[in-house]
Amino acid sequence: MPIPFKKKSYQELNSRRQESYNFQKLSAVLADYGVVAIRLSDDWNGADFLAHDPDRDGETIRVQLKGRLTFSKTYIGQKLWIAFRVEEKWFLFPHDEILEHVLTTTNIGNTESWLKPDGGYSFPSIPKQLHAILAAYQL
Repeated sequence: MPIPFKKKSYQELNSRRQESYNFQKLSAVLADYGVVAIRLSDDWNGADFLAHDPDRDGETIRVQLKGRLTFSKTYIGQKLWIAFRVEEKWFLFPHDEILEHVLTTTNIGNTESWLKPDGGYSFPSIPKQLHAILAAYQL
C-alpha cells in the first residue's frame, strides 16, 4: 500500500496549517537542544507553546511563534520569547529585551502601526542593524 499522504509546499498550506508546520519544524530543532516543546491549543498568556528544558532547573519559557521578526505592544511585560524563521534558520529571543534595542536602533517607534494603542511591527527581513544582536539568538 503506498503512503497515504501527498507532500505539499509551505505555500500550499493555509495560515493555520503553516503555524502547525512551523511548530513541528521548530520542535525538531529544539529537540536537538534537549528542549521539549508543548503546543497550546490557544494563546495562553500570549504563548503559542511552552519550551521546557529539564536540564536548566526545569526552566519553561512561553513562546509566541511568528512567521517573521515581530514586536508587539501587547507582548510587553509578558515575559514572552518570540520564535521565527528566515529560510532554514530559526531565531528565539526574549521579546522585551530585544525590543528595547530595536526601539533605539530603528524607526519602528515612529511608525503608524507602532503608535496605535495595541501597536506592533514586523520586519519582512532582518534589518542590517539587528543582524549582530539576533545572531546570538539563532538556533
